[in-house]
Amino acid sequence: MQKSQHTNVVLVTIAIFIATFMTAVEGTIVSTAMPTIVGSLHGVKLMNWIISIYLLTNAMATPIYGKFADKIGRKPVFLIGLAIFIVGSALSGLAQSMPVLIFFRAIQGVGAGAIMPVTFTIIADIYPYEKRAKVLGFNGSAWGIAAVLAPLLGGFIVDRLSWHWIFFINVPIGLLTVLLVAVFFKEDYQKQNQAVDYWGTLWLVLTLLLLMLGFQGLAGSHGWVLLALALLAAAGTLSLFVRQERRAIDPIIDLALFTNRDFVITNAVAALISGFVIGYEAYMPMWVQGILGMDASFGGFAITPSSLMWIIGSFVAGRLLTRWSARRILAVAMTLLLAGSLILALVPEATPYWFFLVVAGGLGLGFGMVITTTTVRAQATVAASEVGVATSFNTLSRTLGQTLMVSVYGVVLNLRMAQGIAAHPKATMGMLNRLINPQTAAGLPATLLPTLRQILYAGLHNIYFFSVVIVGLALVINAFDKSKGQAQ
Repeated sequence: MQKSQHTNVVLVTIAIFIATFMTAVEGTIVSTAMPTIVGSLHGVKLMNWIISIYLLTNAMATPIYGKFADKIGRKPVFLIGLAIFIVGSALSGLAQSMPVLIFFRAIQGVGAGAIMPVTFTIIADIYPYEKRAKVLGFNGSAWGIAAVLAPLLGGFIVDRLSWHWIFFINVPIGLLTVLLVAVFFKEDYQKQNQAVDYWGTLWLVLTLLLLMLGFQGLAGSHGWVLLALALLAAAGTLSLFVRQERRAIDPIIDLALFTNRDFVITNAVAALISGFVIGYEAYMPMWVQGILGMDASFGGFAITPSSLMWIIGSFVAGRLLTRWSARRILAVAMTLLLAGSLILALVPEATPYWFFLVVAGGLGLGFGMVITTTTVRAQATVAASEVGVATSFNTLSRTLGQTLMVSVYGVVLNLRMAQGIAAHPKATMGMLNRLINPQTAAGLPATLLPTLRQILYAGLHNIYFFSVVIVGLALVINAFDKSKGQAQ
């Protein structure tokens, strides 16, 4: 395995931080530039795919990178992923139509699929267990910094340059990271010579693709039919995947991992809480803009305390991991999250902005503790030879949780708003779309504004009531973890 004494640990850690920051900024900065992109490329009907396709290919690539990180080494896999991400970013910046941009974003997502799991695996290689959570907390601070800088950076780039530069900016940053890793990360790794499990990889990719396309299609007019067909097809490809993994000499995912109860519980908790994260981050800005009538910048900054306190939560988890069991840490953190989600589900429509900043801070503390603990726990429950696969599966669990849950949240919100519109014939879905943007909300009839805000308020309340159920389910699952002592 890795001999960290030959590696410049400080410079490699900096490279990992830069790579994490680059991918952390990516999501927010693209959202900031989305109205400009749509206006430039005239593709409002396809705009969701700019984000969805990136998430889809990212998730599908993650377990493959994790396996190859164990098979041929962390360094080559990380460099390959970075190279694909850089190429995808450059091509996205050159796009002149929406379909072309979506295709290049898919390439970018394939590259990004390597960055999070392999950086976590490198951290596990070059740092001992007792320091690992602290370094993960430091690395996680990239998300907090990105949450503050990305809206400002995105606005500056779009206003002063053009939206193309939100992609071009990744090229020099990515090349710097490639240089640091190539020169200063010295990996003494014995390559494994077993044949690559190509069929297992194919069936896994198809299963994930069908699952996520099915849930992404829920918002359409025939969403439930498409979901049923996608789930049926996914069940077929999943059975083929399981059959292949049982007979493969070196399977892409060792099915024996799923006989490890602690590993399964850890990843189930990570998936559910990550689903809550995406629901909170996607819909809280909508609350601020649509119900409170504040500008988009206030909507974005409403979740900034969450990102900043996430860093603190990561460091708290790092201190506790050497003293408490993982189950106890997760129980405390998720109790905090349960309280936060319940508050959001019950607060009145006239709740002031500052109150949401306080709630965001508490939720961020819980998020940081849960995600850091589950990451370290997933690594600690498997053999050293399987850390790459275990880490990538943990990342995949989180991505799947977000992708599937954001689709379910969308259905919950749309159903409730449809009920509200049916009860108020003068209100329309188009009016609700205009309400979410304070600039267009000003043109709505003043007499209808209270009704429209009440409809949106009821829909968002349903989102957070559903979140209470999600966090509660994660707490119940965590109770089945019978491990004692430290989280190793």
